[in-house]
Amino acid sequence: MTPKNIAVFGATGAVGVEMVKVLEERVDGGTLAVRSLRLLASRPGRTVKWRGDDIPVEEVTLESWRGIDVALFAVDSDVSRKWAPVAVEAGSVVIDNSSAFRMAQDVSLVVPEVNPEDIASHAGHGHGKIIANPNCSTIIAMVALAPLHRAAGLVRLCASTYQAVSGAGKAGQEELERQIRDYAATKWDNTNSDPDMFDLPSVPSVFQHQIAFNLIPHIDAFVPDDWYTKEELKMRDESRKILHAPSLRVSATCVRVPVMRSHSEALTIETERPLSPGEARAILERAPGVKVIDEPLKNRYPMPLFASDQDLVHVGRIRRDHSAPEGCHGLVLWVSGDQLRKGAATNAVQIAELL
Repeated sequence: MTPKNIAVFGATGAVGVEMVKVLEERVDGGTLAVRSLRLLASRPGRTVKWRGDDIPVEEVTLESWRGIDVALFAVDSDVSRKWAPVAVEAGSVVIDNSSAFRMAQDVSLVVPEVNPEDIASHAGHGHGKIIANPNCSTIIAMVALAPLHRAAGLVRLCASTYQAVSGAGKAGQEELERQIRDYAATKWDNTNSDPDMFDLPSVPSVFQHQIAFNLIPHIDAFVPDDWYTKEELKMRDESRKILHAPSLRVSATCVRVPVMRSHSEALTIETERPLSPGEARAILERAPGVKVIDEPLKNRYPMPLFASDQDLVHVGRIRRDHSAPEGCHGLVLWVSGDQLRKGAATNAVQIAELL
C-alpha cells in the first residue's frame, strides 16, 4: 500500500467525526496507509482525536488541498459544489458524501461491495476525480439487494425506510435527547394538568414536528406534482445507477423515527427469475458486507440497536411476498444498518481503500 495524504472536510460533524474514527480503525487494521491527515471545516477551532493525539481542525482555504491525495467530504451539497472542483484542480481525488454530484453522468456512484469497477469507469472524464458516496438508505439497501439482483434480476423495489435521527447529524440526535428530557420533566411535574400528554415545551428546530414518541413521513423536501420527497427519489435514481438497471421500478416511503442511530428498511422486491426464501438466505449468507439474522422463532431479526457502531448490514425476515400476482416472483426482507458508518463514513473510506 502506498501511504496517502488524506483530508477530511467537515471533520467536526457527525459523519466527519465518524470518518476519522473509521480511518484510524483501518490504519490500525492494516487495510489503509495514511501518511498524513488534515482536518478541515468551514469554522475551525476544535480538535479531533486521531491515534491518541488531538488534531486541530483548520479553516478550509484554497491552500488546504495542496499535497492532498484523497479528500473525504462530509459537508452539504452547496459546500461540496464550491470546494470539490477546487480540490480536484489541486490534484486531489474527492470522495463526496453529499448529493451534489451523485447523478452526474461523469461521476461514479459507488458501494464497494456492489460496483467497485465503476470507480475506474469515469477516470479522466469531466468530474472524473470526484467519486460520489450514495445516500445512506440507498447504501444499506444495495448491500442487501445487489447479491439477489445478480442471482435473479431485480425488476421492482418497494421500500419503506425507518430512518434514525442520526441522519440529520448531531443536531438531530440532540433534538431527540432534548425532547425526551422535556417529556420526563413534564411527566413528573405535579402542576401539569395532564402529565401523559406528549405536547412538549421545546419547539422543534431540526425536524418538522416533534420527533420524540412520533414518526414523521417527511425527509427532505417534497417534489410538486407527484409528491414524493427528494429522499425517496434519491433511492429510486441512485439504485438504478448503482445496479446499472435504468428500468428498475422503485417506490419508496422514507420515515424519520425516534431511534438514535441506524436505519431500518422494509424491502419488497420482484425478480425476473424465481428465488425462494431459502435460496435468497443462502446467497446473502455468502454476500460481502451482510450478516443474516433470520431466526424468528428465537426472536432473532435485525434491529437498529444491534446494527449500530459496526459496518455490516443485517438482513432478516426473509419471506415470500403474498401480494405478488400470479406468475410474479416476490420476496420481502427487513434490513438494518448503521447510517453513520456503512451508510456514510465507512463506505467513503472503503472507496479510498480501493483507490
